[in-house]
Amino acid sequence: MTPQNPIPGPDDIVRRELDNGIVVLARENFTAQSVVISGLLPAGAIFDTPEQLGRAAFTAEALLYGTENRDFAAIHEALEGIGAELGFNVGVHSCGFGGKSLAEDLPTLLDLLQDTLRHPVFPADHVERLRGEIMTGLQIREHDTRHRADRAFHELAYPPEHPYHYTSDGTLETIPAITRDMLADFHRQHYGPQGMIVVVVGAVKAEAAIDAVAAALGGWHKPDQPTPPELPALQPLTDIRRQDVIVPGKTQSDIVLGAPGPARKDPDFHAARLANSILGLFGMMGRLGKNVREEQGLAYYAYSLVDGGIGPGPWRVMAGVNPANVERAVESILAEIRRLTSEPVSEEDLADNKAYTTGRLPLQLESNEGVASAILRMERHQLGLDYLRRYPDIINALTADDLLAAARKYLKPDAYALAVAGPGSNGE
Repeated sequence: MTPQNPIPGPDDIVRRELDNGIVVLARENFTAQSVVISGLLPAGAIFDTPEQLGRAAFTAEALLYGTENRDFAAIHEALEGIGAELGFNVGVHSCGFGGKSLAEDLPTLLDLLQDTLRHPVFPADHVERLRGEIMTGLQIREHDTRHRADRAFHELAYPPEHPYHYTSDGTLETIPAITRDMLADFHRQHYGPQGMIVVVVGAVKAEAAIDAVAAALGGWHKPDQPTPPELPALQPLTDIRRQDVIVPGKTQSDIVLGAPGPARKDPDFHAARLANSILGLFGMMGRLGKNVREEQGLAYYAYSLVDGGIGPGPWRVMAGVNPANVERAVESILAEIRRLTSEPVSEEDLADNKAYTTGRLPLQLESNEGVASAILRMERHQLGLDYLRRYPDIINALTADDLLAAARKYLKPDAYALAVAGPGSNGE
């Protein structure tokens, strides 16, 4: 028997689109007796209004609290009885779901998935209990300087008409106003099979896995399911926007500095991500870690991220510092951005980061969860079933000039959003 290629590709990923629009992908892996489900459907926070922030997330969290066929106890007893897991989460563009069970219990897991997706009843008592948990989490975040800085950054970097301006989780003002009927209405309007992706990876034949998904979800039809709205056009930042958020009683300030970056579909996404690796990821958090944290001792941590995704997610630097060092740390971060946007990276830095980036891929695919997540991203962004096999060539083809052009396009040392959350200049 020929050993399976550790990198998934078109020869071992089976893809089928069901009649109702659901796309199902499956890959076999019999090295363990478990199976993993990963998927999404387009019922994200992009449908929330500013007055009802958090409604999509609240709806998804309530799915496991009771259906027309099972109450809360029955759902969780069914999961515990087979040692399975099932959960939901929401981002701007989608409601994601994931589950895990023994391969022999896949039909049961899929039945629980379809029941909670299609037939939730949002029991009033459980909704109120869940509301209390959400509010507690939001109150805790109000005292988290890293969270407060990141929220303020998004509000600075994206205009109010853009969904990325807002939090998907809701606020202390909006969550209390969301009723049980609003959750039911959101589910009724936005949950359906169109645009849904289901990935199954594990110890089950690929065709059998797809047949099992079809048996569970193939009968779901919703002709009036709305299409998610297009993201509004986004203009690059042309000035410096700063907000200082005072969080009393803290001993650390958190900094978020950056601007909207590339979407996953943009041709310079990989160049931006490799440039970011050099800036604030590779080794001990790249140049930022070496300069701002190690050499100058200005930060407890300093790193950078490129989000990518459906739309232009942020390219941002994050750092935690002594409040007395905020201005010096900001200047040091900007110095590294100036360097990245004014001169090509060295051949040594380029080669090291290419090796690091391509070398991480097999490690990310060592588990069924990692493979399922990778296949889901490939389908969501329409990268092709051969994407992971092409990935090293894509990265290795990048040049120092490619990285410089991407950095110059998205990062500007004289036009950025800067949010600082901490005790303030007086340390109170």
